[in-house]
Amino acid sequence: MTAHPVPSDFESRTNATYAALMWALSRPGLIRHMPDAGQAGLIEALLDRECEVYCADAALAQIATRTGAALVAPDQADHLFFDSLPDAETLGQINLGSDLYPETGATLVCKAVLGQGARLRLSGPGCNGPIDVQVDGLPDGFWQKRARLMRYPKGFELFLIDGAQVMGVPRSCQVEVL
Repeated sequence: MTAHPVPSDFESRTNATYAALMWALSRPGLIRHMPDAGQAGLIEALLDRECEVYCADAALAQIATRTGAALVAPDQADHLFFDSLPDAETLGQINLGSDLYPETGATLVCKAVLGQGARLRLSGPGCNGPIDVQVDGLPDGFWQKRARLMRYPKGFELFLIDGAQVMGVPRSCQVEVL
């Protein structure tokens, strides 16, 4: 008889969250479902002691420190978590990586309302043709500021969270406001 490890509830939940996040980035604009609502599950799935993180919310910062991640200023963070972005200019603080090391660009996680609000057209790698979506809850000028900052391969990954739903917008994705 062979024995095999049985994942704990925590491992199953974080693995399912991680899978939802990776599918969300690989298929921009398509909504994926996570096992739990909110950003805490993302923190548990993404962060470890090698990460530097900025959390605008003190409760999320406590969860992040339990993973071993270091709390840092926004311009030094690998991962940034916001309930709501104060304004589009906040994007200017995000680490975009470099031409030689684009993978050092940050990952931004923020709450949004998916399926309502501004109409957007996403295109690029992972999109099977242009994809139209609606996103609300982001500051005015967000998508225009993102477009000015992105210069592939430099940029940042974006996860938009609405309850237990997540939509990914990778750095390689072009976003047109309709």
